[in-house]
Amino acid sequence: MRFTSEHRIGDDILERRFTLGDIPGILWTPASAPSSAPAPLILLGHPPLGLHRMYPRLAERARHAVADGFAAATVELPGSGDRPRWPAVDQARADLRRAMEAGEPVGDDIVDALVLPLVDRAVPEWRAALDALLDLPGLGGPVGYSGGVISIGTRLAAVEPRVSAAVLFAGSLVPRVIFEEARQVTVPLHVLLQWDDEGNDRQAALDLFDAFGSEEKTLHANMGGHTGVPQHAGDAAARFLTRHLRP
Repeated sequence: MRFTSEHRIGDDILERRFTLGDIPGILWTPASAPSSAPAPLILLGHPPLGLHRMYPRLAERARHAVADGFAAATVELPGSGDRPRWPAVDQARADLRRAMEAGEPVGDDIVDALVLPLVDRAVPEWRAALDALLDLPGLGGPVGYSGGVISIGTRLAAVEPRVSAAVLFAGSLVPRVIFEEARQVTVPLHVLLQWDDEGNDRQAALDLFDAFGSEEKTLHANMGGHTGVPQHAGDAAARFLTRHLRP
């Protein structure tokens, strides 16, 4: 991990940009000297729109996380930002757009071609980032994952033992294989669902929630579209992570 820049956000937060190989990322920590106890870490997931475009939302989420006593970090997803594009995934995205505009069902072949390559590459990258982040002074477990593509969060929660709790956003298409992987997830979960999300299959989201193997899992459903998550829902998700990650 190589830090490429740092600056303060107000008086309370230190923001440091880094690269892990060719993967850009951002780390937010308290600006004051670390205490004797390492700060728990929240990994901030996001859609594959690029860190530059997602930065305002990510920085706001990080601000709340640091205020609650956590460090927060994110990495650029494969195929996003300045990272190399995937022609096959771009083609799947075009196929999805055509099917939706024509009012046709979105087949499993389109969903798999669009989502699985992202999951297959992103999850090992998140785990590598976690290795590097937890080696830094002042950071430690437990670790939480919050937001982003639900298939990435599902697989990460299933395979990464350092993730102790997760907040997942049911706002993206889900390949069939992810439903099977969801049965392997046992950490506490808090799932956000926008009931009128025009780009999300509501029934599939409910089926995925049912498939999760966690003994403690909460579904927080709200009226409204994809970007209309109410403040109280975000506050409830933050309280969930605080309860499960606070040493």
